[in-house]
Amino acid sequence: MWSLLPYFAEDLRLTVLDVGAALVERPPYQSLVDAGRVQILGFEPDAAECERLNQQFGAPHRFFPVFAGDGQRATFHETNWGPTGSLYEPNTPILEMFQNLAELMTPVAQHPVQTTRLDDLAEIDDIDYIKIDVQGSELAVFQNASRALSGALLIQTEVEFVEMYKGQPMFADVDTFLRGAGFQFHTFSGAGGRAFKPMVINGNVDVGTLNAGARQFLWADACYVRDWKYLDALSDDKLAKYAVLMHDLLQSFDLAHLALMVLDRRTGRGLAERYMRQLGEGSAPGADPAAPDAGREPAQPADRPESAPSASLVSRLRGMFSTPR
Repeated sequence: MWSLLPYFAEDLRLTVLDVGAALVERPPYQSLVDAGRVQILGFEPDAAECERLNQQFGAPHRFFPVFAGDGQRATFHETNWGPTGSLYEPNTPILEMFQNLAELMTPVAQHPVQTTRLDDLAEIDDIDYIKIDVQGSELAVFQNASRALSGALLIQTEVEFVEMYKGQPMFADVDTFLRGAGFQFHTFSGAGGRAFKPMVINGNVDVGTLNAGARQFLWADACYVRDWKYLDALSDDKLAKYAVLMHDLLQSFDLAHLALMVLDRRTGRGLAERYMRQLGEGSAPGADPAAPDAGREPAQPADRPESAPSASLVSRLRGMFSTPR
């Protein structure tokens, strides 16, 4: 799928705040990094992983070995699989009800740590997109990150629907706070679960949510957007970034179009009409729709994530989009 970035000048650059930045998988903002149109401010308490991130991404991106939180001392619960460690203790009795959860979240040690409020970090200024995954501590981070939230347009946060860590805030708690901070829940980007024991589905203990026979949602990435009822309150620069994030990261074409319409009312640039036309053609920005290869999706690398739009999606887009005359 083509990017919306070429609609705007090269100096349109986004700032990403990544809290819990360890690379377990391809980050959702990687396409913006590849385009050279983003700066990452990352926080990863594992010092070795933080150094690896700084080496891998390089300038202008910066990663800090910080436990984000409420600024108080806390206990870090180390587990047998690094990504499941948390400032909350694993809720083993609950985890043992499901296939292959307690086995990946077995406590092995406790460490006293000092947490840091994001509001206390001078490096954080005008943030456009927040990605956060801190195993149950997301709400405490948000409650102490008012400066980051004030400018953010998109938040992608891990949430839990079952108390996988003792006493952790749940999806409903995070949802209430973010709505109160001026965001709307928009969509889920991936969800996870497991089958209740003793059942094993298709011989795979990791099979869970969205698979036939096992429907219990345990966790998901929830995407919140700056409230679309008040897009007129955003600056031209923020509206452009809003449209890019909706199109490039979420493939939320309707909301990207809405942001472009608001921007067009101020600038008269006709971006929304161009966008609708291009969606219908399935062509990349600047492509000639009459050319033999117009609308054909360029070849993708072999490691392309499954969630990326496919050639079949581009084909379905043709003729799908229209607006009332």
